[in-house]
Amino acid sequence: MTEAVGFIAAVLTTTAFVPQFIKVWKTRSTQSISLRMYLMLCTGVLLWLVYGFEIRSLPVILANGVTLVLTLAILVLKIRYK
Repeated sequence: MTEAVGFIAAVLTTTAFVPQFIKVWKTRSTQSISLRMYLMLCTGVLLWLVYGFEIRSLPVILANGVTLVLTLAILVLKIRYK
């Protein structure tokens, strides 16, 4: 049961970044996105990923691995389209 809750939480929190990525990709506009917030978010997600490896938790590893890719992509677009 605990693993199932972890996987559901992982799917929901990870896919939450998909609409933002699609919007930025299509509009090429990142004016409303905070650079500082995404820098902090990427750092936090990276640390969660490290923590996931430390505790050997697949839901934490998968969620934060995918989330890191998505948030880094948005961060790169923010810097690129500045």
